[in-house]
Amino acid sequence: MKNIGPLFLSLALGASMAAETAHERGKRVVNEALQAVGGKAYLAMEDRVESGRAYSFYRQELQGLSIAKIYTRYVAPVAGKPCVSERQSFGKDESAGVLFNQEGAWEINFHGARPMEPKRVDNWREGTLRNIFYILRQRLDEPAMDFYSRGSDLYENLPVEIVDITDADGATVTVYFSTSTKLPVRQVFKRRNAEYQDFDTEETLFARYRDAGGGVKWPLSIRRQRNGDKIYEINSETVEINRNLGDDVFKLSPKLKILPPAK
Repeated sequence: MKNIGPLFLSLALGASMAAETAHERGKRVVNEALQAVGGKAYLAMEDRVESGRAYSFYRQELQGLSIAKIYTRYVAPVAGKPCVSERQSFGKDESAGVLFNQEGAWEINFHGARPMEPKRVDNWREGTLRNIFYILRQRLDEPAMDFYSRGSDLYENLPVEIVDITDADGATVTVYFSTSTKLPVRQVFKRRNAEYQDFDTEETLFARYRDAGGGVKWPLSIRRQRNGDKIYEINSETVEINRNLGDDVFKLSPKLKILPPAK
C-alpha cells in the first residue's frame, strides 16, 4: 500500500470539516473551548476569587482605579436565570463594593447597603447570562440552546472560529475562539438602549490566560467596551478557585444599615 501523503490528509480533513453543518461546527467549537478551559474541572468549579486592579472609564478617559477582589460562587443552574452570586470589593480593606445574589443587589460602603437601581441589576443579569464563561459553566445543557458557526476568520491577525450562541429567548452572543488555543478571546452582543430607542454594542476582550488551579484556565485581563469605548478593565494578579467561600461573603452582614434606594 502506498504511503498517504500530507496533501491527501489535509484534503481529507478539509472535506470532513466541510461535511459539518454550521450548527454541528458551532457545537464542536464550543465543546473544544470547554475542554480548553478545564473540561470536567471547569464544570466542577464551585467558586472563584480574582484579585488585582480594576479601572473604570468614561468617554475613554480614566475615571477611577482601585485594588479589587471579585468573589464568585455558582449555584444549581436554572434555565434563563443567572444562578451565581458575585461580590466585587474595592480598596485594601474591601469596605466598599457591590453585591449580587439571588435575593437582590446592593451597593455597599461605610454608610451601609443601598439597593441597586433596577436598570443596573438588569444589565448585570443580562451580561451574566450572555457571558461565555458563564455559558460554559452553567448553560450548555439548557433546552433550545443553539450554536451556529460563522466559520473562521482573522481577528487582530489571530485566526479565530466565530460562533453565535442563542438561547431559548432569542438572546444571542457572538464569541471569537482562538483557532490554536480554542480559548475565547472576544465576545459581542447588542443590548437595547431604552433612552435612545436603539442598541448598544457590548464587547468583552479576554487575554493573559493562566492556570487558576486544578487545570482550570482563566483570563487575567478582561476589558469591556460599549459602542467602541472602553468602560471597564480588570487586570488580575491572581485567580484562585474552590476556596470554599461561605455565606458571609455573599450575604449582607446583619451589622450593615439598609439604606433607602437611590432617587
